[in-house]
Amino acid sequence: MTGKTKPEKIAVVRCDLVSETCPGVGCFKAFNERKSSFEGYGMDTQMIAFFTCGGCSGRRVYRLVKALKKHGLDAVHLSSCMLLEDSYPKCPNLDSIRKTIRDAGIEIVEGTHH
Repeated sequence: MTGKTKPEKIAVVRCDLVSETCPGVGCFKAFNERKSSFEGYGMDTQMIAFFTCGGCSGRRVYRLVKALKKHGLDAVHLSSCMLLEDSYPKCPNLDSIRKTIRDAGIEIVEGTHH
């Protein structure tokens, strides 16, 4: 046994509408610099996916989280654009998206870079 632990694997789900105007730079910058909602992660943490919800009703989340579990997914961050009602359109499906992730046995982290 080498004593080496496996790296934590995370993903970010973001609003499909906002993705039309946001390339995700803020989320990646915060992750790369381990700031804001990513500050607790070590440098060996891997972001293995960055995907949209698939539009209202969040239809894509179930399929993608299920697929990512096969790759060792530990946690899904709900992007800031899904959570900040004053800066972005309010996500009408946030509770069902949370439930989908939680029911898959994956940890949910609220936020990315705000």
